[in-house]
Amino acid sequence: MNKKAVVLLSGGLDSTVCMAVANSEGYETLPISFNYHQRHSRELAAAASVAQHYHVNRHLVVETNMEAIGGSALTDSSLAIPPGKIGATGVPVTYVPARNLIFLSYALGYAEVTGAERIYIGVNALDYSGYPDCRPEFIALFQQLADYSTKAATEEGWRTTIETPLLKLSKKDIVLLGDKLGAPLYLTTSCYRGGDEACGQCDSCLLRLKGFAEAGLTDPILYRARGE
Repeated sequence: MNKKAVVLLSGGLDSTVCMAVANSEGYETLPISFNYHQRHSRELAAAASVAQHYHVNRHLVVETNMEAIGGSALTDSSLAIPPGKIGATGVPVTYVPARNLIFLSYALGYAEVTGAERIYIGVNALDYSGYPDCRPEFIALFQQLADYSTKAATEEGWRTTIETPLLKLSKKDIVLLGDKLGAPLYLTTSCYRGGDEACGQCDSCLLRLKGFAEAGLTDPILYRARGE
């Protein structure tokens, strides 16, 4: 039997590079994406294109309405997405409460049902936006929780490991890794505003553009503007 890995696939740069890493390590990839009523829902189309690129047997899209909870500029249209500022401190308004906790919980259940031994998630603790659920401490604690949460772990003697191959990489190194592995970065989208062309001004766009610039590569997606 093929070894399997669930990949949290948002359609962005980091998750697509994670998909490429899992593929390069010989896993049958099982991508899972989330329609959480995000204002940048264009990323779901990008995720579908990335999944198709890798010829997956199934691309699971889960509906979970985080708009009903609110509290984030990514789900509440009454909150403005501010211009990005690289190096800013504190948790920004684009933080979605408990998002990675919820997503990993779905992924863990999917891994148990499919027999996947790995879950790949593209969290990053260096060039990131200050989100608390991207820290290595969060991943370590979720792994401990996962080891006590499933029938597979408690009765059947096997566990699913959370893999974070990008955790300690800079955005530059993530871009270079994606380029090395032939990840379809031209299919991805990172913009929080979700237009057909990336805004080039939000935090996510600025971090992405910085990564490509430092890698000495041209970002292949379209922008209305590039940088501040």
